[in-house]
Amino acid sequence: MNDVRGCLADAARRLGGVSDTARLDAELLMAYALGVSREAMLLSRLGDEVPAEFDALLARRMASEPVAYITGTRDFWTISLNVSPAVLIPRPDSETLIEAAVGHFGNAGPKRVLDLGTGSGALLLAALSEWTGASGAGVDASEAALAVAVANAKSLGLTDRAAFALGDWGEGLDERFDLILCNPPYVESGTILAAEVADYEPASALFAGGDGLEDYRRLMPQFARLMEPGAIVALEIGAEQAEVVSALALETGLAARCFQDLAGRNRCLLLTQSDHQIR
Repeated sequence: MNDVRGCLADAARRLGGVSDTARLDAELLMAYALGVSREAMLLSRLGDEVPAEFDALLARRMASEPVAYITGTRDFWTISLNVSPAVLIPRPDSETLIEAAVGHFGNAGPKRVLDLGTGSGALLLAALSEWTGASGAGVDASEAALAVAVANAKSLGLTDRAAFALGDWGEGLDERFDLILCNPPYVESGTILAAEVADYEPASALFAGGDGLEDYRRLMPQFARLMEPGAIVALEIGAEQAEVVSALALETGLAARCFQDLAGRNRCLLLTQSDHQIR
């Protein structure tokens, strides 16, 4: 097991009790230790000597620390993002919001995009990478999260089209937008989460009161005020929340259509003013 190939097999075995993606985790950590992409490692570096720092990286993952926080990066949609414990790790489930927006706008895209609770900037920056004629704003209540988002915009060459501001959801904003993206906290307080989430990711980005709906109640009236005529909101929801969140939307004059993620779970509500049809 002195070479990368053998070490990967051993690491994947050890990680089996910690992760559902043990082999992938081992490969990502090894590629990070080697300073190359996972693809390059698999193609040409399996016979290399194992880097000295790999054992420490593996120990961190064995303690349930997420791979994204160890390597400091996470791929999302078509972009690669820097992440830190200041932000929620972008997940493939959240790409459902971008997919729903692309299905609505097509190639023409929106002109102005708002991302409420932007975190790493994942949703806003993915949208701007998709539609090169769009610009937008990201708002977050955390200065540390905004620093991550600003750095991501810079690394992606999007600083001329993406602005970020400290704020409490949409409070104080007086502009209207064509597309609003939002992945708010929606986990019920007291819910037992996996150690890699509960012990490492920011609780403020996860929990939303006893029923998980606290932030939805605040957001719905703000959405209605911030939408241009014909605008849409792509809103992430928990898998069991479609009906109740749709009812909250209807109370503020917004109609909802539900989209599922790749696992077939309800994941996104596409909201529109009730007098406009969702295409």
